[in-house]
Amino acid sequence: QVQLAESGGGVVQAGGSLRLSCAASGDTLSSYGMGWFRQAPGKEREFVAAVNRNDGMTHTADSVKGRFTISRDNAKNTVYLEMNSLKPEDTAVYYCARGRTYQPTTIQTEYDYWGQGTQVTVSS
Repeated sequence: QVQLAESGGGVVQAGGSLRLSCAASGDTLSSYGMGWFRQAPGKEREFVAAVNRNDGMTHTADSVKGRFTISRDNAKNTVYLEMNSLKPEDTAVYYCARGRTYQPTTIQTEYDYWGQGTQVTVSS
């Protein structure tokens, strides 16, 4: 059974950058699409970005397009989310998840394993 562990969250000023990592143990990620989601206080969890199994295709939410980039290193069994030009509205707990198939998807029910999340706080 795969376990996912996010890291790299923290407090940053608006306009700053953070790089989140999602490391897997117990199983490989290389055959599966991976995604990042986030949940702000009082809001439902929402899609942020997804990548297919070989880093060749990505989907990014309109709200973060041009600022966030998802990537993966299958040799390290790790997925990344590079976040630039951060805004206060990006404040949330960020979760990584492993997809049920090799394709990237925005649909949460298409992911079967989730990490515990890492807090990102953007101050104005």
